[in-house]
Amino acid sequence: MDLLLGTTNLGKVTEIKECLQNIPFKIISPNDLDAKIEPPEETGNTFEENAMQKARHYFKESGLPTIADDSGIIVDALKDELGVYTRRWGAGEKASDEEWIEYFLDRMKKEKNKKAKFVCHIAHFDSEGNIHMFNGTCNGKITDELLADYLPGLPISACFMPNGYDLVYSAMTIAQKNLVSHRGKATAALREFLL
Repeated sequence: MDLLLGTTNLGKVTEIKECLQNIPFKIISPNDLDAKIEPPEETGNTFEENAMQKARHYFKESGLPTIADDSGIIVDALKDELGVYTRRWGAGEKASDEEWIEYFLDRMKKEKNKKAKFVCHIAHFDSEGNIHMFNGTCNGKITDELLADYLPGLPISACFMPNGYDLVYSAMTIAQKNLVSHRGKATAALREFLL
C-alpha cells in the first residue's frame, strides 16, 4: 500500500524515507502522483495545527493514507521570531536556501545566547481518515557559521549542533541524525505505530 508523504521539501523526503525503511508501505511523494497537488497554505498557530492541515489536505486530494510534518526552530535569542514561521521568517519563504541561511547567520552574529531547540510534529491520516499525531524535539545551539553541506530545503541543519555532540545535523549521516533529531524522533514514533 502507498503512504503519501505530504511535502515538496526534498530534504524532508530523504530523511523520512530513510527512517521509514522496511515498513509495510511504499513511501511516495506528491511528485510521484499523476495529478499535481499544490501545497496548502499554512495558517496554523502551532506546529501540530500546520502538520494536521497539510496531512488533511494531501489526504483529501489524493485519497491515500498520508503523513505530513511541520517543524521549525525556536532560538532563545530570537524569541517568538521563528517557530512555526521558520521558513517564512527573515529573508522570506521565496528566498533560496543560501539567501535564507545567510540572513539567519548574519542576524545571529550579534546574539550571545546561541541556545536553540528544533521541534517536529507529524500528522498521519490513515486509510479510514483517522488522525494520529507524533512529535519530537532536540535541544542544541547555533554555530557561528555553516560547518557542513546540507540537504536541499534544510539549510539550518548545517549550523545546528545538538547538545552532547560535536557535529552539526548535516555533518551526521542520515542514520545518525535520525537517532537524535527532532524529525528522527517523531518519525521513529510513527514507524513504531505503523509496524
